[in-house]
Amino acid sequence: MKKGSTKNNVEIWGGLECSLNRVENNYMDQLVLSGHYKRGQEDITRFAELGFKALRYPVLWEKHAPEKDGDIDWSYTKERLLEMNQAGIQPIAGLVHHGSGPAYADFFDGSFAEGLGTFAGKVAEQFPWIEYYTPVNEPLTTARFCGLYGHWFPHKKTTLDFLKILLAECKGTILAMQAIRRVNPNAKLVQTEDLGKTQSSHKLRYQADFENKRRWLSFDILSGKINENHSLWNYLLHEGLTKEDFIFFAENPCPPDVMGINYYITSERYLDERIEKFPQHCVGGNGSDRYADVEAVRVGKNEGPEVLFKEVWERFHLPIAVTEVHLHCTREEQLRWFSYIWQAVNNLKQEGADIRAITAWALLGSFDWCSLLTKPVGIYEPGLFDVRAAEPRPTALTKMVKSLASGIDFRHPVLEKEGWWNRPCAVIYDLEENRILMPEGKKTTERPLIIIGKTGTLGKAFSRICDCRAIRHIVLGREDVDISNVADIERMVKQYDPWAIINTAGYVRVDEAEKDAESCFLINSVAPKHLSAVCRKLGVQFVTYSSDLVFDGKKKNPYLESDLVSPLNVYGHSKAMAEDNVLKNHPDSLIIRTSAFFGPWDQYNFVHDALKAFKNEQAFIAPDDVTISPTYVPDLVHTSLDLLLDEASGIWNISNKGSISWALLASEVAKRGGYNPRHFKAVSLSEMNFIASRPSYSVLTSEKGFELPSLEHALDTFFREQEMIR
Repeated sequence: MKKGSTKNNVEIWGGLECSLNRVENNYMDQLVLSGHYKRGQEDITRFAELGFKALRYPVLWEKHAPEKDGDIDWSYTKERLLEMNQAGIQPIAGLVHHGSGPAYADFFDGSFAEGLGTFAGKVAEQFPWIEYYTPVNEPLTTARFCGLYGHWFPHKKTTLDFLKILLAECKGTILAMQAIRRVNPNAKLVQTEDLGKTQSSHKLRYQADFENKRRWLSFDILSGKINENHSLWNYLLHEGLTKEDFIFFAENPCPPDVMGINYYITSERYLDERIEKFPQHCVGGNGSDRYADVEAVRVGKNEGPEVLFKEVWERFHLPIAVTEVHLHCTREEQLRWFSYIWQAVNNLKQEGADIRAITAWALLGSFDWCSLLTKPVGIYEPGLFDVRAAEPRPTALTKMVKSLASGIDFRHPVLEKEGWWNRPCAVIYDLEENRILMPEGKKTTERPLIIIGKTGTLGKAFSRICDCRAIRHIVLGREDVDISNVADIERMVKQYDPWAIINTAGYVRVDEAEKDAESCFLINSVAPKHLSAVCRKLGVQFVTYSSDLVFDGKKKNPYLESDLVSPLNVYGHSKAMAEDNVLKNHPDSLIIRTSAFFGPWDQYNFVHDALKAFKNEQAFIAPDDVTISPTYVPDLVHTSLDLLLDEASGIWNISNKGSISWALLASEVAKRGGYNPRHFKAVSLSEMNFIASRPSYSVLTSEKGFELPSLEHALDTFFREQEMIR
């Protein structure tokens, strides 16, 4: 990844996803899920190496004081904060992050606000040197989720409950800052909020106008600006609040020292009464009108972060920091998103806005935000590190952030394309009216990704998915380059100047290889050896594929990357030799072992063969004493591209989670396809009469903590794709 010098205009901060929210009587702690409490010092060291100026770090009330009037054990937090201090990182202490406080706190009887103030004072006494605080993260968002939508405790669903919770959070913030400033008069409030904006059809402009006034409510309450002259005064009184509710805020204004603005791809909304144009789950209403509420980007109406950040500056003229920058998407889109926000804040900085920082969010990733933290569903979103391995693994974002934090521009060919939110694919609800036009695609000459294997299943899938992910690529076949010839490989690399080469070519006829070993070894062993050598010589990343057939099946639990290979057939030997050759020639190469892949776009795999036989009521047999871990090709390709962008190296076992026999897989295909498998017969491996020996067990798993979705999920996706193709 090339880097070039540039002036760093805005600081880079870091942030841990540290939500500790409550659903009924269950708390979901993101730092338990991410393993930070176990790693502690090692994580702080990792963060320090990235060059952050500041770190949003949790000193959570629910974690430290779960019992009222109980003794607080500060030891863990004290060690972490000391390590940050020694590393030159300024902590921004968060006290409540999407929480409702400990079980003894109540939003409605004053105990939340008073309790938070008391706890904040104890934090300040323990750490009088901490200068920056966020007592309550995103109070407006949290109040909506707790009081308006019923997602989080106390699961209320009325406007009045929402407003009372918001007042409690804001009062708690002010009491917290008062207690902190009694210890440290220089303490500063970094008040975060998810800043959205709402647009609408003409009919619903009144609702959009209301939403766009309400988005400032937490900041206005904290600043003591809610009075008879405020645009929402009549609304607040109509919903059940009183003038007396705002006396405290008028007498104790506590405007933010730094406006902590969070902007997500879902922050901007669009409202439309033509509900027939949208899915039912998007439809709601306000009591007067029913309307769809969708992401503005999905109708091409998003204005973008630069517009919204400028509105913050022009309204408040207070210092601004973007306190969460994260996108749950493929790796290149995560890079594009961070670059997109980075460019926006630097543009505004140059125009004179006081923008202090941009925050690399979810350093250790986040868990189950797809369910809005309402239930554990096991969906993990990697951040700057992927924590699914024994040790957190740096992703491509770490390299980007580290470069920017050190004042060095970060460049990569994938950044020369627009993010998906600025491509035509973003619009899925075409309203055929004056929507904001997508910018023209950047005219680029970026270095391509070379895919070797034009006619193969995997090569075709890579090309298809690279198109979807806007990754410039060139697919080559044997007529374009002779991968068994070093000189021709060098010619090809110099001609196209790729940043990476993915080799999907291979000799795949396992039984024929027993009689044609020379061809098998030439394609499967020699060619990858030559490709890797040239890539190392010319500074190109290299990816190639291996197989579960490098193992002999004697192990009866899933094979790991570190397990010794012991192939039973010529094909397996050719792949084992390739692994050895490639790593000797180019140790930074990425070798992905996979197994029995199937996909929706070709008809040369077991699942398609089974479907065809069942549909045509033809005889079909499969062994019931061979256990495998089938791999869904789209999952494999997406993961391969993410690992490539992360510059992962070495051998990785990648297959869908789970194991199954060939016979059970055939039965599952028949059931999901709605066919009667009356002509299907389960047999033994010996009855298949294969020429080449096969292992009876070749299930793959990874000790590197990375796995694809479950086999069940893969089959569900496959059959949905089949319906779409039809």
